[in-house]
Amino acid sequence: MPSSSSAVPASDSGRRPVPASLWRDADFRRLWVGQTASQLGEHTSLVVLPLVAVLTLDVGADQLGALRAVGQTPILLLSLFAGAWVDSWRTRTLMVLTDAGRALALGAATVAGLLGGLGLPTLLVVAFTIGALSVFFDVAYQTSLVRLVERDQLVRGNSALEGSRSAAQIGGPALGGALVSVLSAPIAVASGAVLFALSFLSTRRIGRREPVPERRERSERPRLWRRIHEGIRFVAGDTSLRTVCLASAAFQFSFAAVMTVYLLFLPRDLHLSGTAVGVVLAATGPGALLGSLLAARLPSRFGHGAVLVAAAALGDGVFLIVPALHGSPVLTVPALLAVNFAFGTFSQLVNVTVMAVRQTVAPDGMQGRAAATITFVGMGLTPLGSLLGGLLAEAWGTRTSLLVTAAGMLLSPALMALSPLARLGRTLPAPPETPVASA
Repeated sequence: MPSSSSAVPASDSGRRPVPASLWRDADFRRLWVGQTASQLGEHTSLVVLPLVAVLTLDVGADQLGALRAVGQTPILLLSLFAGAWVDSWRTRTLMVLTDAGRALALGAATVAGLLGGLGLPTLLVVAFTIGALSVFFDVAYQTSLVRLVERDQLVRGNSALEGSRSAAQIGGPALGGALVSVLSAPIAVASGAVLFALSFLSTRRIGRREPVPERRERSERPRLWRRIHEGIRFVAGDTSLRTVCLASAAFQFSFAAVMTVYLLFLPRDLHLSGTAVGVVLAATGPGALLGSLLAARLPSRFGHGAVLVAAAALGDGVFLIVPALHGSPVLTVPALLAVNFAFGTFSQLVNVTVMAVRQTVAPDGMQGRAAATITFVGMGLTPLGSLLGGLLAEAWGTRTSLLVTAAGMLLSPALMALSPLARLGRTLPAPPETPVASA
């Protein structure tokens, strides 16, 4: 791969020359707009569906845990297949199809709500569908940038895309909470459909023909299971990526349990309205924006490993404050805003740094499978975490459950601190030229 800032000829890389400023490139702008709308739709829906269940349907803790688990189960079932398909399909095609599917699913839920049929069974079906299609979209968009621009533009590209995700984290929860409180449940659900439709319209206009490393003659293509095995073996064989998987699994399992209890704790124990819940959750967005900016500087100054361990410990540890909160919303809301801002800052710093490690270590033909394998291992236990959170809240109450599950998140920085990942320096190793081949 070239080390200069100029793009290589299309005949060599499959990419057209990209302007020095990514924002001057129309296809990158279309990707950015589509990804922003999609992330905004996803973050809106992640708040709308549980709040509709809690505030409108008055579900119990165990039912809320089941709803969140159903939406997360596709991560366990489909991530590895998504990675294999992304590495042999055009990411634009997958993103367009998944945007259309998510818009249709939420549109159908809106119609069901207008007809009086928006109950828990409908929410379960919609949550599973959105979760399944989001698995493919998320792997595809993480891979699309690598195919769209040169490697020396990845930092700028990731900064722009992660910045848009931060904006979605700001606007999505606030929009979702406000819609559930002010408008009817069907209209709140419809907001996500509109945003996914916008993403569909923008992404489908990307005109650049992206290279797909494994689109070879059918007789020469490895079978699906062989491609999946190659991805697992590659990640398992790399010390940094293997540690990322284990630490991510510990964090995501505990965080899923925390969020199930948290969504019960805010309205029922602290007596916050849907709008207040949305505003509190949205505070992670400005923090994530700050985290994205810090990620462009801190790893190269202090070392990638040191930043990962310190940021994970600070971001996860701040949630231990939440169970101690009591009193009027006038007092609790500012404290919750501070907690979520800090969590957003440090968790985004971890996310961007981990993405840089993965994108640098993996070769072009392994990007989708590396991302999917990390997602599979890292987030595969989230359905169980959500169920556990609901069961703990039902048995122990929300405060005790929050304390236990928040303490569990600290296992993630502990694993990183005890591994070679903590010793990653200011620069990262170059990727191999080709993917690891199967025996």
